[in-house]
Amino acid sequence: MSTPEFWRAVEAVHSPVYFDSDVTQRLTDLGLRGFWMSYFASRAAALGTPGPELVTATFHGFAPDRVARALPEAWALASREDVLAARLDGARAALTPAVDDLDLTSVNGHLTEIVRRATLAGRPLAAAHAALPAPDDPVGRLWHFATVLREYHGDAHVAVLTASGIDGATANALAVAAGLVPADQQEARGWDDRAWDDAYEQLHMRGWVDESRQITPDGTSARARIEETTHRVANSGIGDREATARAISATPTLVTIARAIEASGAIPYPNPTAVPQP
Repeated sequence: MSTPEFWRAVEAVHSPVYFDSDVTQRLTDLGLRGFWMSYFASRAAALGTPGPELVTATFHGFAPDRVARALPEAWALASREDVLAARLDGARAALTPAVDDLDLTSVNGHLTEIVRRATLAGRPLAAAHAALPAPDDPVGRLWHFATVLREYHGDAHVAVLTASGIDGATANALAVAAGLVPADQQEARGWDDRAWDDAYEQLHMRGWVDESRQITPDGTSARARIEETTHRVANSGIGDREATARAISATPTLVTIARAIEASGAIPYPNPTAVPQP
């Protein structure tokens, strides 16, 4: 079974595209308007040129109004192909300093095979990214396959949350209460005060926060169970012996890269993804 460190490291390898200003600049140079339009278009482009309903459903944690301000307008401003190319080029540039001295042949071989063996049923974002052409260069391949696996874990997380009756606002409010994300998560995810108050009411009804919106022991346990179940669901799709062995073998190199990315300042912790440091 793949360890939490594996999934957290995969997240870190993928995530500079959200925090590196150069990536956003590449996307705005295409004609996209600001960070959020660049974010939604670049992450969703693997799905085609989707509208806000599909993106709201697959991304889960964002207020529908925030998504609708970016899509479908983005597709009139920049082509899907150019958006995908700019995102990949930005990822290469962001990752190169962290991997410059590493031979990526082995870790890329492991990630390639894990993705090849993965069950994609019920994993829409992972399947969409897996269908994109894999780059030929080592850094591009590293980011591509880490991205497929990152979205694979994310698809599992959405499945766990929805099965638990936890909507996007409530999931974010729980992450704030647990101290896993910055305090401005409400604004970052676009939820208005009414939705945010409703989210905390849901948490209070479950006994996960108290009247002052502080997390309770039951809330801490619930958030830990969500994380553990997410790992288990993600692992279930790559659970054969060879894939598991490859994930274990790849983890030390991935963690080394993840820590180099963090040391470079490319990813802050905590951050809005709610994924801890590897």
